[in-house]
Amino acid sequence: MKNYDTLSEAINDLQANGYTYDFNLKSKCLECASLKLELDPEDFEVDETFRFESMSSTDDNSVLYAISSKNGIKGLLVDAYGVYAENISEAMRKKLR
Repeated sequence: MKNYDTLSEAINDLQANGYTYDFNLKSKCLECASLKLELDPEDFEVDETFRFESMSSTDDNSVLYAISSKNGIKGLLVDAYGVYAENISEAMRKKLR
């Protein structure tokens, strides 16, 4: 796994490596709005996870997930720390650990 200094550096590199779609976290699935697609936890894998912590503000912490679906769609999910506090299903929580 590669190490990145910043979130934007990681996003740019992963997009260059085929992770071109943006995913949004829903309570029971991931949504790709541009494809009008929803992926249930059993429909995708988390290929890599990157955590970024800001030295100046704890509000700037984030997690980047590189995700591949069973049907070959690759994309990114960016979420602030606290994903585990969000109202998401147990299956989604386990998948994003």
